[in-house]
Amino acid sequence: MNDNSNDIFDQYSDIELIKNLPGFENKYTTVNGIKLHYVEGGNGKPLICLPGWPQTWYSFQPVAMQLAKEYRVIIIDLRGMGTSEKPRSGYDKKTMATDVHQLVSQLGFEKVGLMGHDIGGMVAMSFAFNFPELTEKLIVLDGSHPSEGMYQMPLIPSPGTFNEKMDGEMPYAWWMGFNQVKNFPEQLLEGRFHLLQQWLFNYVMIDESKMTVLERAVYAAAYNDKDSIRASNAWYQTFHQDIEDAKHYQQLTMPVLGIGSYISYNYMNYGLPFVAADLQVVGIMDSGHYLFEEKPQEVLDIVLPFLAS
Repeated sequence: MNDNSNDIFDQYSDIELIKNLPGFENKYTTVNGIKLHYVEGGNGKPLICLPGWPQTWYSFQPVAMQLAKEYRVIIIDLRGMGTSEKPRSGYDKKTMATDVHQLVSQLGFEKVGLMGHDIGGMVAMSFAFNFPELTEKLIVLDGSHPSEGMYQMPLIPSPGTFNEKMDGEMPYAWWMGFNQVKNFPEQLLEGRFHLLQQWLFNYVMIDESKMTVLERAVYAAAYNDKDSIRASNAWYQTFHQDIEDAKHYQQLTMPVLGIGSYISYNYMNYGLPFVAADLQVVGIMDSGHYLFEEKPQEVLDIVLPFLAS
């Protein structure tokens, strides 16, 4: 490390980044035997926000201030994410949802809205399945609970479909397999996670320039060490358990909103009706996977009326 290492670290620390969200505070607590970091701001009904891979709580920054005008917004670094603890186990979505449940109980909420993106959408759905009495409304963006459909994902892309940008009709998500590998990815990526991240943002976004230099640096720093790579890959390595758990869940009855990018809309529109009775699915077809960064206002224009209805 060079002499500026502490300055580099501090620049992307929770205490520095929260300054970009006036009115929000960093908080830490212990739930389910682990330390959890979250940020909180705003007043009103509670809205629990859950980020995805490879990001942190900071991914909600483009929409958090607007949401906080109407809601008490709580953005959680999931187990294994950011400055939350990274234990050796507990990365199935039911356990991660239990982490969130214990935080909700600590905060004294009787009911909450949940809004999850990517892996966060999987955890949000697991929360709704396992704690329906606490779930007022559920929003999932480009991510829904693991299902047996994952077993049909291709090992090799169809001819002509693996190009600079992800093909919305035949998406090829090779990292879903790569992240299954234990012990090896962290050896390859430690200290150079930004290489994977830069490729990924270019591939799954229509306009990758909407992911700012600061955001890229924040997430690269958050996933640049072996423990962070190991823990985040464990979210993928537990999909078998998640799929097994889903076989025992009852259909969701609370209002559910699915928001899909050009990549995921068709899949969400097909799959979510099997698990949710009161459902809307909306596509933002001129956006890639990172919807908050590419189309924050469009997301808000869909989310806020749903929450208020």
